[in-house]
Amino acid sequence: MTVTATYRAFVLERLQRALPDVRARDMFGGVGIYSGTTFFALIGNDVLYFKVDERTRADFEARGMRAFRPFGEGGEVMQYYEVPVEVIEETDLLREWAATAVSVGRKSKQRKAKRSVNS
Repeated sequence: MTVTATYRAFVLERLQRALPDVRARDMFGGVGIYSGTTFFALIGNDVLYFKVDERTRADFEARGMRAFRPFGEGGEVMQYYEVPVEVIEETDLLREWAATAVSVGRKSKQRKAKRSVNS
């Protein structure tokens, strides 16, 4: 999984226009993207992916977007889907989609915290 410096800079510039407190962190050959402390997106192979849940996945699938598969087509499917190029290029649309992904990330983080407390 590789990410070119130009694609990384492009995506971060677009996201920083759309959301406050966006930052990136290298991880496993890709890039993890946070809003504050919430992990909500990643870049892999010069593709931006947003975190989805059972409610938001359909929006991505309706546009023909694919799930992130870190180990190739036959591997595990993660809860991140490709972001359409037209969404990345349109600031208002990107703001809406990114805010939804941040919300999904926060809910996921809260569920994990509850599970660890109850374990």
